[in-house]
Amino acid sequence: MCSNRGIGVWRALCLIAGGLATAVAGCSAPAPTPPATPSSAPAAAAAPAQRPVEVTLVDHAGLLQALEARQGRIVVLDCWSTSCPPCVKEFPGLVALAAKYRDQVACLSLAFDYEGLGTPEEVLPPVQAFLERVGAGGVTNMLNREDADSLYNKLDLVSIPAVYVYKPDGTLARRFDDEDASQRLGRPFTYADVEAEIRSLLPATSKR
Repeated sequence: MCSNRGIGVWRALCLIAGGLATAVAGCSAPAPTPPATPSSAPAAAAAPAQRPVEVTLVDHAGLLQALEARQGRIVVLDCWSTSCPPCVKEFPGLVALAAKYRDQVACLSLAFDYEGLGTPEEVLPPVQAFLERVGAGGVTNMLNREDADSLYNKLDLVSIPAVYVYKPDGTLARRFDDEDASQRLGRPFTYADVEAEIRSLLPATSKR
């Protein structure tokens, strides 16, 4: 659990520098290159291009608009922060969910990284970097542009991670958070629990 107060700054980016190896050939004149002949081996299939990650700055009103725009589908909203280790650990579950149910479920994420100091744009780079690292191009990604405490209060949220699951009519099916998990599950929730909730909302013919 990461509460809305007293979260330490945990935004260090892990930059991996790759070495550049240069092979040096001998000084003798190169042998003549034989003419190319058609290859009978099939060309390797190109890997599918990864969808670019876009992050939109939203306040509470903007969040509600994003949710309303997706009515008619099941909606999953993951509230998280790069300064919250449990959030970072679970977030790939949302990416996998978006890929598995892309035609049936709208997956959104809301990062609570802006705490009211400076500007939201200043905390955007580490959020963007993390989302790109986990391949979150299939998720609608948002970053809070009003301070985190204000947004916590408006959402009546005590801690993150928290995952909201909405029915196609826009009503809340379940909110997974620390309080719900401890009372109902007796353990931290996982994306397996979130997926079970989603499957209970899908028509029987759509379940895979």
